[in-house]
Amino acid sequence: MTKRIVVTGIGASSALGGTAEENWKNLLAGVSGTHTLTHDWVEQYQLPVTFAAEASVRPTDVLPRHEAKRLDPSTQFALIVAREAWEDAGSPDVAPERLGIDWATGIGGVWTLLDAWDTLREKGPRRVMPLTVPMLMPNAGAGNLSLRFGAKAFARTVVSACASSSESIGNAYEHLQAGLADVVIAGGAESAIHPITMASFASAQALSKRNDSPETASRPGAIDRDGFVMGEGGAAVVLETEEHAKARGAKIYAYLVGAGVTADSYHITGNDPEGRGAARAVELALEQAGASADEVTHINAHATSTPVGDPNEYNALKNVFGDRLDEIPVSATKASTGHLLGGTGALEAVYTILALRDRIAPPTINMTEPDPEVPFRLSGEAQPLGDAPQLAISNSFGFGGHNAVVAFRSYDG
Repeated sequence: MTKRIVVTGIGASSALGGTAEENWKNLLAGVSGTHTLTHDWVEQYQLPVTFAAEASVRPTDVLPRHEAKRLDPSTQFALIVAREAWEDAGSPDVAPERLGIDWATGIGGVWTLLDAWDTLREKGPRRVMPLTVPMLMPNAGAGNLSLRFGAKAFARTVVSACASSSESIGNAYEHLQAGLADVVIAGGAESAIHPITMASFASAQALSKRNDSPETASRPGAIDRDGFVMGEGGAAVVLETEEHAKARGAKIYAYLVGAGVTADSYHITGNDPEGRGAARAVELALEQAGASADEVTHINAHATSTPVGDPNEYNALKNVFGDRLDEIPVSATKASTGHLLGGTGALEAVYTILALRDRIAPPTINMTEPDPEVPFRLSGEAQPLGDAPQLAISNSFGFGGHNAVVAFRSYDG
């Protein structure tokens, strides 16, 4: 029998704020989190792109110093967003063997790895930290969350580029359905605003080059978009069976009703221009939800603001929704937050959950002249969703041809 899976806690940290509610408030207000970088390394390496959407609250300002110094920034973000979600869920009293972690990252401990390399070259092997490998490994987030919350059911990690944390949420759905846990902390985090990643993405012509106007650089769906903006942070959700949540009197944000994961098998960085893999991921998510495309009332699009990616996503959704796509309120929230890579799916899942709670689709800022090839129903103003029951999807697509879509229903209990 299919179980009903509910969201009982949320946490988020990004350029828009250090909590989920602060994120939501600034997102609805049309705030841009992008700014010019002031780090010495920007000038030192003469980077062609000099801006990004850094998290507004540094994890080192939240975590105790002794704890932070033993963690890569990506894991620092994992801890603070998961802690917020856990506390928001009421710190469930659950047996360790019934608590699981489904976490994600796209790159992992890039700062730890490259700082250690610099230390090795400049000071020799004796000065390399003993904890370098436990800090840089991609599963460090899941491992540390398991230790922090005493989760013994499992602690799993997804690494599928920008689809990572949507996939981790989908995995949590399946693990709860399979009875492997009663409660799961799911999500993802990333901290990769580093000279090597900035230089690499810029070299690949993937980043916007609007150094003179960073706040308006990310403009999904606009005819003059020229690339994405690097972001950082992460988000977490606490998921559990409805039976378990109601038994402990937990508040419920929404239902997680399905997920779809596919692969394009098309190109290592580009997605299928016809959107077949992405479309199939949407269809699988709706199939698992027991829903039809006609029921979807809101879409949080992947919409990175790249010249190629945005039309490909539109084509994929057009294949699923047909002409009705033009009627569905779509939000492209990376315009405000930048692109959190492996953390982006979880952050946008939180935004989708809050959109259902408040019955409002957040605005897409920087929408100047719409591109006729990307005629999403995007708006610079928040779009009301109405009082009727809602069904929303959140899309994530990543390098390697990874596609992950999660589906949520409004909770009207």
